[in-house]
Amino acid sequence: MDDRILHHLKECDEIWHAGDIGSLAVTDALADVAPLLAVHGNIDDQLIRREFPEHHHVEREGFAIWMTHIGGRPGRYANGIRRGLDQHRPGLFVCGHSHLLMVKKDPSWGGLYLNPGAAGKQGFHRVRTLLRFDIEQGRLLRPEVVELGAR
Repeated sequence: MDDRILHHLKECDEIWHAGDIGSLAVTDALADVAPLLAVHGNIDDQLIRREFPEHHHVEREGFAIWMTHIGGRPGRYANGIRRGLDQHRPGLFVCGHSHLLMVKKDPSWGGLYLNPGAAGKQGFHRVRTLLRFDIEQGRLLRPEVVELGAR
């Protein structure tokens, strides 16, 4: 766990992790800062998979949210994801896996797609990133990309 990650999250009301946790020490450190909402990723072992689900469907401040690890991206969603977006109609769809930072409105299902990139030192991404934002009255406000430096 990079202390810079914890520094940037210290003011958060809740921390979300979109999978590829790697170690429960990571989620323990995050949960010491704020309540944690997390899903397991494809690299995670059975211990992590027992602790964290594949999908979270939650609501925050009147905003329906779906978080999963392997989601694809607008125009190229992973198998079954598009059907789920049409069924659940979340205001916010959060996924990881690609390690590619993207925040994009997707008019095809009417919500906001969010992939925070990757904050870890493993993977093929060049710059480590995370996203911070507020949710108020069913809207995502003040999105901010935090760059943590080179992988």
